[in-house]
Amino acid sequence: MELSSFDFLKQQDLPAGALYMVATPIGNLGDITLRALHVLNSVDGIACEDTRHSAPLLQHFGIHKKCVALHEHNEITGSQTIIEHLAHNERWAYISDAGTPGVSDPGARLVSAVQKAGFRVIPIPGASAVLSAISASGSVMLPSEGRFQFLGFWPNKAKERGILIQDIRNNSKTSIFFESPHQIRDTLITLSKELEPGRQVLIGRELTKKFEQLVTLDAIKIPEWLDGAESLRGEFIILVAGRQANTDQAPEHSALLLWANALSPYLGSKEIAAVLAQTLGLSKKEAYQVALDAKDQNGRK
Repeated sequence: MELSSFDFLKQQDLPAGALYMVATPIGNLGDITLRALHVLNSVDGIACEDTRHSAPLLQHFGIHKKCVALHEHNEITGSQTIIEHLAHNERWAYISDAGTPGVSDPGARLVSAVQKAGFRVIPIPGASAVLSAISASGSVMLPSEGRFQFLGFWPNKAKERGILIQDIRNNSKTSIFFESPHQIRDTLITLSKELEPGRQVLIGRELTKKFEQLVTLDAIKIPEWLDGAESLRGEFIILVAGRQANTDQAPEHSALLLWANALSPYLGSKEIAAVLAQTLGLSKKEAYQVALDAKDQNGRK
């Protein structure tokens, strides 16, 4: 069915003098949305993270627009060029190499500059590796009750990796990050050594593509999986389940009060509870009660 037959798309308001942040497929061209095609066909120009990378996508769907490169190395100056076009009441779109712009891709500086200049920014949602992995993660997301932290790409520096590992170990939220095929083996081995044996990990490879793979396993079983893996090529996304509170190892209430009392002069009860829950693995309810007890105790002094 031709795009022109979808009359409801023509009813959409496409204000001039606006920037459209358009999500594109992360591997499967079938994931382009009708709205994305409509917008890309309607704008006056398209800024691309890499015009050479985006050209096949645009050509495949018969989109012929003026394209300019806007990437991490020219995002500040490139943003001014886009703003000049918007000032002439033009519509412009921005697309990254794949997925949703601004998610571990350029786009944030562009959006900030356009908004500060007084122009609208309109999101056109679509494919996202993060959300795709979450939707198929099941038990990995259950301990955190849907809460997660996205960490972007795994850092190259050892010191930064060490800090991140500690955060993942202690955080009650599911941790999500990207990793390259060159480092994926070392990173997964590190997780298997640093995490509790039963901590669940989801390994996603080449999402939406022909050789897509999604595997959920306990941290202790990672080396065994690596030994049997047919391929470690492609793009990886890793989800690590949040830390579960262990009532057998939970600190005594008096010890928790010491933590809360130390934070009390600087933070409110909600903030103290958030710190305790994240660092000590307490439930929200338990952490908040400790914070209230500390405030009450300090009030009687």
